[in-house]
Amino acid sequence: MTPGTTPGIPGRQWGALRRRAVRLLAKPRRLPAPAPPPRSAQLRALTALLDEAVAAQAPADRTVAACGEPGPLAGQTAREAGRQYRVLHRLHARVRDLPLTEADLVRAQEYAGRLLSYGQWMMREAMDLAFPSNPRPSVEAARLHLNGLGRPADDLRRLRDALRSECGDGPAGPGH
Repeated sequence: MTPGTTPGIPGRQWGALRRRAVRLLAKPRRLPAPAPPPRSAQLRALTALLDEAVAAQAPADRTVAACGEPGPLAGQTAREAGRQYRVLHRLHARVRDLPLTEADLVRAQEYAGRLLSYGQWMMREAMDLAFPSNPRPSVEAARLHLNGLGRPADDLRRLRDALRSECGDGPAGPGH
């Protein structure tokens, strides 16, 4: 028997078994985490998403107001309300998933998420009131009070404008 071998296991197989055991027992090397993007890049990314959100508010606001118009509503209003709800939902998810590390930008991100959640909720309430499963006079009375997204939409616009001015882009016009 040659040195470094075990009875029943040829020398070459022993070396392969030893290398495999070392690989299995050794701790995997962790690559260092990538450096977070600079603050300016994070700010631009959040501002760009808020630009999209503000642009999406105009059709959403019109749709909520359409749900509050007197008389019977067309099926097109229901389809548009569903589409606007999905748009707001996707924007909310994108804002929530944005990887930010700066504390003030994280706070702005959370606030924008709450404002977009309100828009989603308002759209859902408008659909429920406009197309109730059990129509009642009280539901119809509540529906007639719908007139748009309201103050949270204005707050989202103001947040976007404040972040834009920090970017150096300056505030945008009414829709953008």
